[in-house]
Amino acid sequence: MSTQTGPALGTTSHDPVPVPGPKGLPLLGNLPQFGKNPLAFFELLRGHGDLVRWRFGRNRCLFVSDPDHIGELLTETERTFDQPRLGIAFRTVMGDGIIVARGREWRRKRSLVQPSVRPKQVKSYAATMAASAVELADSWSDGERVDIKREMAALTQKIAVRTIFGADTPADSEAMGRAMDVAQAEIGKEFAGIGALLPDWVPTPGRARIRKAAAVIDAEVARVVARHRDGETERPDLLSRLLTAVDESGERLSDAEIRDETVTLYIGGHETTSSTLVWAWYLLSRNPRVRAALTEELDRVLGDREPGIDDYAQLTYTQAVVKETLRLYPTIWLITGVAKEGARLGGMPVEEGTRVWSSQWSTHRDPRWFPEPEEFRPERWDATSGDEIAEYAWFPFGGGPRVCLGTRFAMVEAVLILAVLARRFSLDVDPGTVEPVPSLTLQPDRDVLATVRMQRATPPAPTVA
Repeated sequence: MSTQTGPALGTTSHDPVPVPGPKGLPLLGNLPQFGKNPLAFFELLRGHGDLVRWRFGRNRCLFVSDPDHIGELLTETERTFDQPRLGIAFRTVMGDGIIVARGREWRRKRSLVQPSVRPKQVKSYAATMAASAVELADSWSDGERVDIKREMAALTQKIAVRTIFGADTPADSEAMGRAMDVAQAEIGKEFAGIGALLPDWVPTPGRARIRKAAAVIDAEVARVVARHRDGETERPDLLSRLLTAVDESGERLSDAEIRDETVTLYIGGHETTSSTLVWAWYLLSRNPRVRAALTEELDRVLGDREPGIDDYAQLTYTQAVVKETLRLYPTIWLITGVAKEGARLGGMPVEEGTRVWSSQWSTHRDPRWFPEPEEFRPERWDATSGDEIAEYAWFPFGGGPRVCLGTRFAMVEAVLILAVLARRFSLDVDPGTVEPVPSLTLQPDRDVLATVRMQRATPPAPTVA
């Protein structure tokens, strides 16, 4: 199953003319509106047009909504658009990893990290993903009450620790998990608040908390790295591959670079998948028709056995459930770049220094690209009878040269976990609306409580392919 691509229906990319957005305040620009509710603000900008001028403090900004322009922004990154300098909270946690690196340094780091997450390597991690999900399924019982956020976070933490660190020590996941929770909250607060405009040297309580969290992350990664280097046997985990990777000149990643790329992989393999699964359970609980279609596929493809990597290609509807979840609740909810000299969008020159923004949340809910955009309809991803979906109308993992390296890892992980758990159980989420909170990733605004309902008896001897 693959995303169908084609010309954007109703595209307005010919002879683009930027239009003014909502009026801002002196010095602050539109920051107060953005900070109050970034998702609603992006939808407001989309309502003004496909190219909208606005200000983030004193920074000139351009918001783009047309898939053609989004595609240009993504594919021209590194050539005519730069990565922006992100806030001190983000940089304290992420360091100088591949997400923020530019130019030659980004290309070097990408060449060192990419082999660790190629399809062949992801295939070797799939058994760990499925086995970890089976352990969780074995612990659930009919009628049990669970906190889905907590359960999915614990599960994806376990998978991250096992696949990245090759370890299964509770202290690893617990300490890292608590620190990452603090990081999520503080990055979101800084990004959407006045902290986004403060110089790095200004002390704030939030910056003190983020430094403390980063110190915990640094200590945990350093401890695991030291344990790997002291070991005499070769390990198949991601960290071991990073430690042995060499660039074109024969140089390896430094200790600081190992730390930064490990944190990046941890967030990509834990935070994003955990959030996606919470939203998937929430949507399935409120859409019995989709839940029934998912059950039919799992029964037909798997029967009484647990899924493995060889089943992934056959679980097309399960993949569609994940993709539709990422459409409605994209874990990464915005992209941004800074125009270099000579930058253009739709043939229109973009002034150097302009910060260009786009939002997965806004574009994924645009009725021009997705009919009935608020509906949870996985069938729109059917390769033979689904909707015609414009390229770059759906971009939860970014795109172009800087597309997320963990895309395959994240999709396989989410599909296998959902297949393991949904084959045995339904989760009846408590009534009430769960609202998205944009922080480092798109998180639910509260605990998501549910009752476990058994779909089938546990098989006597599950096997993981």
